[in-house]
Amino acid sequence: MVYRKNMSKNIIEKPPFIFEDEYLSDELFDVEYIFRYKEVDSKGQYLYWDQFKWRIDKNDNKEKAWFATKWARNSKLKAIELFDKENKHFTFCVPDTLQAKLFKISHLAGQGIIPHNSIKNQYLISSLVMEEAISSSQLEGASTTRKIAKEILVSDRKPKTQDEQMIVNNYLLMKEIQRIKHDELSVDMILSLHQIATSKTHDNGNVAGELRVSDDIVIMDIDDNILHQPPLVTELPKRLQLLCDFANEKHTGEDDSIFIHPIVKAIILHFMIGYEHPFADGNGRTARALFYWFMLKSGFDYFEYISISKFLKEAPKKYSMSYLYSEIDDNDLTYFIYYQVDIILRAIDDLLAYLQKKSLEYEEVTKLLKDSSLNEKLNFVQKDIIKKAIKNPGRIFTGLEISVDYDVVPTTARKYLNELVKYKILGNYKDGRTKAYIAPANLHELLKKAK
Repeated sequence: MVYRKNMSKNIIEKPPFIFEDEYLSDELFDVEYIFRYKEVDSKGQYLYWDQFKWRIDKNDNKEKAWFATKWARNSKLKAIELFDKENKHFTFCVPDTLQAKLFKISHLAGQGIIPHNSIKNQYLISSLVMEEAISSSQLEGASTTRKIAKEILVSDRKPKTQDEQMIVNNYLLMKEIQRIKHDELSVDMILSLHQIATSKTHDNGNVAGELRVSDDIVIMDIDDNILHQPPLVTELPKRLQLLCDFANEKHTGEDDSIFIHPIVKAIILHFMIGYEHPFADGNGRTARALFYWFMLKSGFDYFEYISISKFLKEAPKKYSMSYLYSEIDDNDLTYFIYYQVDIILRAIDDLLAYLQKKSLEYEEVTKLLKDSSLNEKLNFVQKDIIKKAIKNPGRIFTGLEISVDYDVVPTTARKYLNELVKYKILGNYKDGRTKAYIAPANLHELLKKAK
């Protein structure tokens, strides 16, 4: 079974030497270079050889500069108890520029990026969980439009295609992660997450919730060059158990353990599922699910509302390259960690912009109702529905949609909508067996006159 990545291996140039080769030290060691070249370049970038060689100081020797850079990196590398197919440790380091990015993400968590009150749920609960479900599916090739995808998630309609099923599965997967966020990782949990992610899909002979049974899986580029061949199927149970042990171990820096920042550890779990490739299909979805699981388990609650897939799918080639750089350059996971941390920061900025937009829209509705008795009678959900109704005259609402959007039970959702009908803010009618609610075209004027 062949997976193809839209890239050519010709652009993935291997570094000029293996750093561990002892004979290189006499030939390439230069004190001047050692002082000038550090783990990152002058812009704080952790560059792979193919980019590094074009950014060295003018007239410098490329190999000597690379040797000095690797010297600096190797002095800070930490080895973890996870191994490649040749039983060589995976490693990582945390240069100052990466430390600063990790601090920013952690600081936002401590500061409280999401308001700690009921508005937290009303703003976000399902719309952003949907975002990750849709984007993760599109990253794996689903071609369903965002509009249709959201319609599926807020209706009773069963998925008609594999793409639609994938989106529903990913939505259920995100909800499951929230439910099990306090559990320890086990092989059974990994299989269960995969089962949810790939249920009722049959791509590449995949069986939901079961490990692959063949070693014929090869990841190749468009020119038929092998980019990655996963470990043997006979090794998978042992290797996945090792991954679970790693996830469950307390890497606090105490009791002779090494310290691994929780965000870094979550990213390593993401990488390792991709490397092990334990399933015939659905490895990417399962890998991202484990990332989210560990982030929530580590107290980063606001990651329920952050979509990394939204940004990964914008540049899938860079996503794949970050995997390959880490594998090719002595199992140095730092490349993948840097890339994922930058994706996280972009996703956080997107969330903050979303919150700001929602806050302004809510304030507009509040001002509109300022002198009305309805201002005190309506709750946040109802005011948010009004905001949507003003923006989209003629829009149809259903109880199920409101239930999903605001994470309330259907009876509560219908109660909110019926009260808006009572206050003459929405109209209602029967659509078959479903009761529907419609936004009047002159709602803005009606609210101005409301007392």
